[in-house]
Amino acid sequence: MKINGYILFASLFLCSCASGPRSIIVENTTTKNRIAEMVELKVSALKAGFEKKTYVLKNADQKEIPYQLVYGENKKPQTLIFQASVNANSVSTFTLSEGKPSAVEPKTSARFVPERKDDFAWENDLAAYRMYGPALANENPSNGVDIWLKRTSQLVVDKRYRDELQNGITYHVDHGDGLDCYKVGHTLGAGGIAPYVDDKLWIGNHYDSYKVFENGPLRSTFELTYDSVVVGKNTYKQIIRISTDAGKMLNKAVVRYEGAKQTMKLAGGIFLHDGKGSLKVTPEKGFVAYAENAVSDAGVPSGRNYIGVFIPDKKTESTKDSSHILLSADYIAGDEFTYYFGGGWSKWGYANDNEWFKAMETFTENVKNPLKVSVK
Repeated sequence: MKINGYILFASLFLCSCASGPRSIIVENTTTKNRIAEMVELKVSALKAGFEKKTYVLKNADQKEIPYQLVYGENKKPQTLIFQASVNANSVSTFTLSEGKPSAVEPKTSARFVPERKDDFAWENDLAAYRMYGPALANENPSNGVDIWLKRTSQLVVDKRYRDELQNGITYHVDHGDGLDCYKVGHTLGAGGIAPYVDDKLWIGNHYDSYKVFENGPLRSTFELTYDSVVVGKNTYKQIIRISTDAGKMLNKAVVRYEGAKQTMKLAGGIFLHDGKGSLKVTPEKGFVAYAENAVSDAGVPSGRNYIGVFIPDKKTESTKDSSHILLSADYIAGDEFTYYFGGGWSKWGYANDNEWFKAMETFTENVKNPLKVSVK
């Protein structure tokens, strides 16, 4: 399926002065090249009111670049996003002008999956994920994250569910484009989050409701609400908003706890399974990463599975409990808590453990030093 351009249905409309094309300048002030990195520009920076016209974005070589207009909870677009490549200590210039944009092959998706016990599943061109819903209430699910490994940039979630449920072709075995070999159980899985209070990890249950804000082609954003998260003698409502971007190795999550009245620690966790994997723990840089063997349900070795958690802009601590490596930081009551989580595979993009660990470090540096975007 292709989505015509820029989200919103055919006629959306960036403000531009009627006078002609606008130049969008993306600057890289770091000493490393930045490749296909998602950048954001506030629509308000494009000036003038909205006009019911469509627009085409091109790079300096006059190649058309896909973009997406992001609405959030608003009726009008708030930001324009696209992937930009910029050499070290350089700028790249893009031109936005009136025209009919080409159709865009979606690189992200997110959806409720009622046909599979209320899963909520999402993916980008690098990996797929799911979290568990109300239909699993009697099976002791957690608010942990499951990861589906993939070695294709195509979207696979719908096909895998269809093959499993309608054709009896299990997604727990690799049939050519990847598999789900990750076991979550009642843990945080591949980067879930929970309060860490009184030296105890208070893992939640299934989500109770969901809301989708954006659904491709370059970003998908949704929100899951957990009505009753028990922490000692207290019960809170947890709301987590997750975004996945094309080409981005980790998901961005923004978490808040309604009812919390004092500071408490939150911990992003990685389930260690048998504990025999390779671990990189760098709380001083705000991330932990893990690499372990991936094995299909048929017992077939399937390379290495990689998981990472990153908490920016906070003092972090790492610890182990009986099942996890945890990265924790303070959550201020009434505030929001931002962190990143996700994973990869040795058969798609990361040849070995060290490449994954290095990619995690590069990702954290890029988040801390975003590309700068301006308009002329």
